[in-house]
Amino acid sequence: MGVSLDGKLVVAISSRALFDFEAENHLFEKGDDRAYMRLQLEKLDEPAHPGVAFSLIRKLLSFNDAANQRVEVVMLSRNDPVSGLRVFRSVKDHDLQVQRGVFTRGRDPWRYLAPLKANLFLSANAADVRAALNMGFPAATVATHSARALNTYPNEVRIAFDGDAVLFSDEAEQVYQAQGLPAFQQHESSKASQPLPGGPFKPLLEALHRLQQEGTPHMRIRTALVTARSAPAHERAIRTLMDWNIEVDEAMFLGGMDKGEFLRAFEPDFFFDDQTGHIESAARHVPAGHVASGIANP
Repeated sequence: MGVSLDGKLVVAISSRALFDFEAENHLFEKGDDRAYMRLQLEKLDEPAHPGVAFSLIRKLLSFNDAANQRVEVVMLSRNDPVSGLRVFRSVKDHDLQVQRGVFTRGRDPWRYLAPLKANLFLSANAADVRAALNMGFPAATVATHSARALNTYPNEVRIAFDGDAVLFSDEAEQVYQAQGLPAFQQHESSKASQPLPGGPFKPLLEALHRLQQEGTPHMRIRTALVTARSAPAHERAIRTLMDWNIEVDEAMFLGGMDKGEFLRAFEPDFFFDDQTGHIESAARHVPAGHVASGIANP
C-alpha cells in the first residue's frame, strides 16, 4: 500500500513563496528557462534566503515528531526539475523536513492539488492561485515584497485572517458594495443569529483547529480575525464561528481602520485578505497573501 497523506495538514508551496528567488525569477519571467536553470545550478551550493512564507512553514513542521507526522509540506513549483535541485538543497540547508515536490517546468502546477488533498496552496503566481481557488482549495498569492516574520513567538504559529470572502462567504460584502455601509449594518444585524456560509479559507481554519487539538507540548496555534466589520455587524461573525465550533484567539473589529498597525502588533507568521489595499498595508509589517475571491476580485 502506498503512502497516504490522509489526516494530515497538507501545505503545497511554490519555491518563490518559501524562498527568496526574486533575482532568479527575473530570468524566468523573461521566458529564458535555460538561463534560469543555469543560474540555479551555478548557485546550487548557495542556500536561498528565507521567503515570505518561510516562518509559517518552519513552525507548522514543528508539529511533527518521531511518533506523529501531522503536517506535510510539498513543493509545488513551475520550476524545472533541474532547478528543483537547488530548492531541495536549500530545504536541507535550512533543516526543513520537506521530502516531496512536483516541478512542472512552466506548466500549471495546480493540477496536482487534488491528488495531494492540499489544505493550503501558497504561490507567487496569481493565475495559479485563482485556478486553485476555483477548484475549491484555500490559496493565496504571497506578496513577495512583504516584511518577514519576526521570531518573537517561537512556540506559536500565529495566523491572521480577514473575515468576509476569506473565512466567510462574500454574501455580506455584496450588500456593502451594492448598497453601502448602512444597508450592510442593517443586513448583518437582522441576520445576526444566522451563520454566514463558509468562505474559501474555512477548510484551512478547520484543519488548523484539528491540528491544535492534537497539539504538541512545544508548539501551538494562535489565530486572529482581523476584519473591517464593526458593531453591530461583529455579532454575526462571532456567532458564525460558534456555529462552526471553532474558536479564534483574538478578534479585531476595526470598522475600516487601517489593518497594518494592528497586524504589526499581533505579529503573525502570515495574514490572509481578499483586498489588495489591505495586503499592501499589511505587507509593510508582516508576511501577507492575497485571496482572490469574492466580489472584490471579479
